[in-house]
Amino acid sequence: MSYLLASALLFSLGVYGVLTRRTAILLFLSIELMLNAANLAFVTLAKAHGLAGQVAALFVIAVAAAEVAVGLGLIVAVFRHRESTAVDDLSQLRG
Repeated sequence: MSYLLASALLFSLGVYGVLTRRTAILLFLSIELMLNAANLAFVTLAKAHGLAGQVAALFVIAVAAAEVAVGLGLIVAVFRHRESTAVDDLSQLRG
């Protein structure tokens, strides 16, 4: 059960990072930390109860890889246009 505690701690750190950071790169890092915490919880529960947590963990890894590919592409495009990765500046893209 100490792995579940570590998973909860990592997830909490990720939530804190999402709520307090203002740059898109650090926001993505915090989201990745949350996804890895979910993976740790899936694998821990699968090991304890004999469930198919590894399959769920692989699915989360695939989603995280797609998120990084698309997200970093968007961040690079916005940085080339605005020369900033601040999330507050992204709200001005509408106009």
